[in-house]
Amino acid sequence: MTMPPTEHADLLVIGGGSGGIACAIRAARHGARVILFEPRELGGTCVNRGCVPKKAMWLAAELAEAQRIAVAVGFNSAPGALDWKRFVAHREAYVARSRASYGQRFAQLGIRVVAAAARLAGAGVVHADGINYHTPHILLATGARPRPLAVPGAERAIDSDGFFALDTCPERVAVLGGGYIGVELGGVLAALGSRVSLFPRSRLLSRFDAELGAWLTEAMRGRGIEVRENFALARLDGKPGAVFVHGKDASRHGPFDVVLAATGRIPNVEDVGLEAAGVALDARGFIATDAFENTSVDGIHAVGDVNGKIELTPVAIAAGRALAERLFGGQPDARLDYRDVPSVVFSHPPIGSVGLSEADARAQHGDAVRVRHSAFKPMLWSLAGSEERMHLKLVCVGEDERIVGLHGIGPGIDEILQGFAVALRMGARYADFQRTVAIHPTAAEEFVTMG
Repeated sequence: MTMPPTEHADLLVIGGGSGGIACAIRAARHGARVILFEPRELGGTCVNRGCVPKKAMWLAAELAEAQRIAVAVGFNSAPGALDWKRFVAHREAYVARSRASYGQRFAQLGIRVVAAAARLAGAGVVHADGINYHTPHILLATGARPRPLAVPGAERAIDSDGFFALDTCPERVAVLGGGYIGVELGGVLAALGSRVSLFPRSRLLSRFDAELGAWLTEAMRGRGIEVRENFALARLDGKPGAVFVHGKDASRHGPFDVVLAATGRIPNVEDVGLEAAGVALDARGFIATDAFENTSVDGIHAVGDVNGKIELTPVAIAAGRALAERLFGGQPDARLDYRDVPSVVFSHPPIGSVGLSEADARAQHGDAVRVRHSAFKPMLWSLAGSEERMHLKLVCVGEDERIVGLHGIGPGIDEILQGFAVALRMGARYADFQRTVAIHPTAAEEFVTMG
């Protein structure tokens, strides 16, 4: 029997998303010979079907809201509709430039890309396109994909990938799910002119501080979005452009031009050869890894959404870089600290959160928890006559009130959060915030002036 040809590398990376790319680049900078396998576009979900095109759509929605505020404060102009196809062309050109930048960096660093699906063929061996590749280190960074609906009529819905394929703004939209994807895309569509109904299984943003979810629900309803909490989906029926959503309580909603399923994501663990190599999964079906991103097999590692720790692009990047430093940078203890990871939900209005929720803090620290809160109208909202309020919240612990959680909802919180996340990780106390001179007039000053 003829054996397949073989090649060798210091690191083989399966998956060309954020985590795989970050690890490959950092390893190559340390002199490692790296081969990366990706049958689709470089950049993975984030660049092609996630963070980047999503943020572009959010920015368009922000401009739509800004037009309406401008009229309210006195500008003599009428809000106009988005030229959807024209904007999508701008969005996709930006995405293409981002993908091209990876190719340029790979070329500079000598990273080879194999545009083919790859499978583990045992410890230290990857098979792709008829060739066996041998290495002391394999990184699995295959990411995740939208969770399919498991109800009758599921084929009548689109997922987040389908959202980016829309060529016009639909008039009536149902969003199934109340996680960050559902509230983000629902908010974008509403701001751009759709009539949106949200159907979360429990409440909005159930994994975040409970007050954030409540504040967002109030804000979305104030923007005309229907939010039906604790909705149990039974089935979908109807025809294209007139789809009905049925609940297990015998309720019927619609018709909707588009039904968008945003019910979570599942890891890409099929067809990678995990069983052949003996790589174990955890109870949720993600690749099980330890604190150093090692799997159950020596020399095989996993980072990013596929290991299910925290499914955020910056987390995948940081974990990939730390792994490369440990394997090739002479830092044997390098690893990502998953505590106090800041996150932003690009809803309307946006949400920022870092550290413990109030409930988690009370579960850990009991009566030692003290919560401080500020609710106020940002200047622009007030000038426009809006009654909506921005909310900021500090969760503190102990007599010295060490800040263990910082949360907010309102304009600019997505940019405000980064600096305060540094302060929280450095162990800031409430008194440290109070001693910091405020920048006035801003929304951010409320974090250092709240009583």
